[in-house]
Amino acid sequence: MSTLHIRKAIAGDVGIILRFITELAVYEREPDAVLATEQQLHTALFGEQPKVFALLCEREDAGGSREPVGFAVYFFNFSTWLGKHGIYLEDLYVTPQSRNLGAGKALLKAVGQVALDNDCGRYEWSVLRWNTPSIEFYEACGAKPLDEWVGYRMDRAAIEAFVQKA
Repeated sequence: MSTLHIRKAIAGDVGIILRFITELAVYEREPDAVLATEQQLHTALFGEQPKVFALLCEREDAGGSREPVGFAVYFFNFSTWLGKHGIYLEDLYVTPQSRNLGAGKALLKAVGQVALDNDCGRYEWSVLRWNTPSIEFYEACGAKPLDEWVGYRMDRAAIEAFVQKA
């Protein structure tokens, strides 16, 4: 039997984080979308004033050795209506062979605890419409879909075009 451990990511974890990001992109049918480098992740997560944070889930075997099996990346946002910060869960990923061991739930709870520890008023994330296993998992944990809101995004090229437009 194995035991799960959640811990804050450290600078030496950047390689495994990038591997998990790439595996998640493959799962989400966007294998070529990952442009992040280890250096960019290192700066974002462990630079002088990080704006994004990561947790790792490790599985400990009977011999005491630990293997990373999942991660969560999150950042703080702000609700003007609540007058409080919230947490946005950017990524939650567990390796296929480690699913159904409780790693996803442990990571989701750990980020939730960060939200509580920081007096956050909200804990939010997005999920692809076709990702039924994740939707069922989130709803089983008590999350509700936001049916009234539609997400919008501008990529870098769109931002530049918009800002430079007369």
